[in-house]
Amino acid sequence: MDHLKLFPIEAGPVATFGYLIMDMQHNIAAVIDVPLESADFFLETAEQHGTPIQAIWLTHSHFDHIGDAAKLKRATNAPVYIHPADEYRLDEPIKHISFPLPFALEGVKADKYFQHGDHVVCGDWQFEIRLTPGHTEGGICLIDMAHNLAFVGDTLFAGSVGRTDLKGGDMPTLLHSIKTQLFTLPDEMLVLPGHGSTTTIGTERRTNPFLRAIA
Repeated sequence: MDHLKLFPIEAGPVATFGYLIMDMQHNIAAVIDVPLESADFFLETAEQHGTPIQAIWLTHSHFDHIGDAAKLKRATNAPVYIHPADEYRLDEPIKHISFPLPFALEGVKADKYFQHGDHVVCGDWQFEIRLTPGHTEGGICLIDMAHNLAFVGDTLFAGSVGRTDLKGGDMPTLLHSIKTQLFTLPDEMLVLPGHGSTTTIGTERRTNPFLRAIA
């Protein structure tokens, strides 16, 4: 559909992707993950296209995915969504960093909560929420079956998977999530991760060295 637009940005100290989605016909936009130094891009792009941002959807609460969420919420008054198991990092993210950072992090309050099986919409964009713990306790993926798109945060990468050595991480849980929630998707499903290049479910099923045992 020509009226549906997608704008990615790679930003912040560890090259994290956030995504702005728009429905030009209904004049509405939403943001998926908000890396540090991304809010101005999202605000300017939305303003240029006349599509106000009406939701902020967070795949999980590691600092690099929420760094500009408070700034974006303040500018738009858009509600922040997250799974409740990941909420604890939002208010005071600096308390949950396992290594010192050379910059401050501003916390943000969650307004609404994802649950597995929920559906969220942005005009004609429609997503199913799938809970995929393992990288964090409450990591989620947003699946658009109509357009074969999966926004997966740090659950799955091209040739790799999310790290599990931080608090809340667990490799067997992550592999189970990928097997039951992502590898049930069609091979042609485009995967848009939180870091690195896009890929497809089929490519990762066939070639990802971390996933041979479950493919």
